[in-house]
Amino acid sequence: MADAPGAAASLAAAKARLDRLDLYPRRVRIDRVRVLELPWLFRLPWFRRFDGYAAWPLILLRQPLARTPPDLLCHELCHVWQMQHRPLRMPLSYLRTGYARNPYEAEARRAVEATR
Repeated sequence: MADAPGAAASLAAAKARLDRLDLYPRRVRIDRVRVLELPWLFRLPWFRRFDGYAAWPLILLRQPLARTPPDLLCHELCHVWQMQHRPLRMPLSYLRTGYARNPYEAEARRAVEATR
């Protein structure tokens, strides 16, 4: 599967936003991050409620990247950043707290707000 058209530029823009924050000791690395447009995936029951999903170095999108709001890509890249620093704790936190009360979700939302 090929990266979404425009992925490199969009990731660089989202990285520039996150680089203004001091959430973790190292800046987010985007050299291995891939952005895939997978509308069929978001028709599956688990994914229906999401417009984007981060899984380590992958950002999966419901819509084409060209129609994806920059805030969503920034939010998902923040999750990649979180997993770069806490590769097990971050994903496992959803088992403990769920989605709505997850501190990593709150942090990603705050990161988007702080970098607008």
